[in-house]
Amino acid sequence: MTTAKRDYYEVLGVPRNASTEEIKKAFRKLAMQYHPDRNNKPGAESRFKEINEAYEVLSDSERRVAYDRFGHDGAQGFGVTGRPFEGFDMGGFGDIFEAFFGGAGARSRREPRRGGDLRAGLTITFEEAAFGCEKEIEVTRNELCPRCAGQGNEPGSQFARCSTCNGSGEVRRVQKSVFGQFVNVVVCQQCGGEGRIITEPCKECRGSGRQRQRRRLVVRIPAGVNDEAQMRLTGEGDAGLNGGPPGNIYVAIRVQPHELFQRENSDIIYDLPVNIAQAALGAEVKVPTLDGPHSLRIPPGTQNGRTFVLRGKGVPHLRGQGRGDELVRVQVVVPTSLTAEQKRLLKELATSLGASADGLDDKSILGKIKDALG
Repeated sequence: MTTAKRDYYEVLGVPRNASTEEIKKAFRKLAMQYHPDRNNKPGAESRFKEINEAYEVLSDSERRVAYDRFGHDGAQGFGVTGRPFEGFDMGGFGDIFEAFFGGAGARSRREPRRGGDLRAGLTITFEEAAFGCEKEIEVTRNELCPRCAGQGNEPGSQFARCSTCNGSGEVRRVQKSVFGQFVNVVVCQQCGGEGRIITEPCKECRGSGRQRQRRRLVVRIPAGVNDEAQMRLTGEGDAGLNGGPPGNIYVAIRVQPHELFQRENSDIIYDLPVNIAQAALGAEVKVPTLDGPHSLRIPPGTQNGRTFVLRGKGVPHLRGQGRGDELVRVQVVVPTSLTAEQKRLLKELATSLGASADGLDDKSILGKIKDALG
């Protein structure tokens, strides 16, 4: 039976309204306590992974909003890497680990290393953000050299053992001080920590094992995505070294403003202009929606600013079911120029409603309208 995931806020021991700094502080404390290189008790490693996963979600504003709204399913929509400290500003934290565990800098040069992350920008329309779409982006990334398969040497040539480190990739230096003798292990400068020397570099990549390539990638935008959202394309970044995994591409989404609609979460807002006759007498009007024109009945006596709700005509909920609403706000438009006949009719209306025809001694609503019209 699968064990249910714990609440991320509970994992880090912070309240749901915790600030970014409070979350980072709690993560640092717990990560130091449960890091596998420092804590070899049963369950420490799994606890450390749980802490790291919780931090990756809660430290990212987009993922945190998705998690708060939809729980773990929402967080999975933006992806969780589970890679310790990936993208985290260590602020000296790495130096603390190195001081505790020693030699990590030398070993890492020989171990598989993950490729670098890349960033890209993508602009989409209001409708594309509402209903989702597929877009192409063009990126330039480091890929494994096809000629040498990332090894760096010309195919068929042999590597030579590094004479400086004798193939270990590390050089030990003995230092003496008033406290005694210390052995300092550093990366071999001759072979760069590889333990071997390329005798005949690859003609394509000149020994680097990687090449810069331009690629066109498809980005699938989910329905309901917001402006300034960030999406992750897992494994589409720079190629790794020494057999390490590739990095990711983070795509920043920019949504173009709409000429008619404003967006508020999953709802959209439309300002409907009506004239004073339509507002007073009522009217049947056509209202634009994301799905096309929609008939709306304006009842007699409708006041400026009144809002009508069109259920389910808004933006689909991100990673959820259903859609938001369209809010239609009535804007009563007072004409700025009138014909002689229109003025005569308005004066008759003002008189019939008990207002002064010239509007000088009666500041009723019609008198104010006449003042506004000059």
